[in-house]
Amino acid sequence: MESERPAEFVEALAKGLAVLECFDAAHPDMTLSEIARRVGLSPAAARRSLITLGALGYVGQNGKRFHLRPKVMSLGSGFYFAARIDELLLPELRKIVEAHGDAASVAMLDGADVIYIAHHSTQRARRATAVVGARYPAHATSLGRVLMAGLDDAALERTLAAMTPVALTSRTVTSKVALRALVDQVRETGFATTVDQLDYGITALAVPIRCAEGHVVAALNSSGYSGMVTPDEMVANRLADLRAAASRIGAAAARVPALSAVFDTR
Repeated sequence: MESERPAEFVEALAKGLAVLECFDAAHPDMTLSEIARRVGLSPAAARRSLITLGALGYVGQNGKRFHLRPKVMSLGSGFYFAARIDELLLPELRKIVEAHGDAASVAMLDGADVIYIAHHSTQRARRATAVVGARYPAHATSLGRVLMAGLDDAALERTLAAMTPVALTSRTVTSKVALRALVDQVRETGFATTVDQLDYGITALAVPIRCAEGHVVAALNSSGYSGMVTPDEMVANRLADLRAAASRIGAAAARVPALSAVFDTR
């Protein structure tokens, strides 16, 4: 909310970042008016941001349509290497995939979404792709439900209130009452399972990653193909390994300031 913004908040920078964030797989290139509409800016304000981003090499233009340029990747790679993701998180994900196959990811909560900060997979099928930097609705992922379960009651109510759960499949839970009940269940069991919530064919199991103080700062999951593995089989065969890996990641964050800073959500 604007009332919560600090006095030195730079509105122009925020607008520029919003322009960068509005591009995605469904909107790889857009006209000025389309960008302005998606970001909620006037065409003049959107144009100023695009001219600046273009001059800096982050945005390109083909006729009347704008697109991102490869330089944008440097923003994410700075985070990736500074947080030592390759050194501290990927080895744990590789162990999970080597032991159980399929895919493994680490994600954090950002509003009503989860953002993947590490991922490893042997999967090649066409389905929702959990690449680093991917953002998905928290209500439809095992990672999101674990992360919501780690919030205190007040923060959870704010997150639920801000959500507009969309049905991504015929099985996606969109009722906030039902979602709250599922989150409460995760609080009791310490893990979350989902089947065909984000996309058809995805069954997943997630556990929390905790900081030294015991707060949930991220989540770790393992996912497989629905029909080839059931939630009960995942819990029986993978839960112990996921919890052990989550514990090691939490310990790594406690001793590595760069990763600890990434996990600090205060």
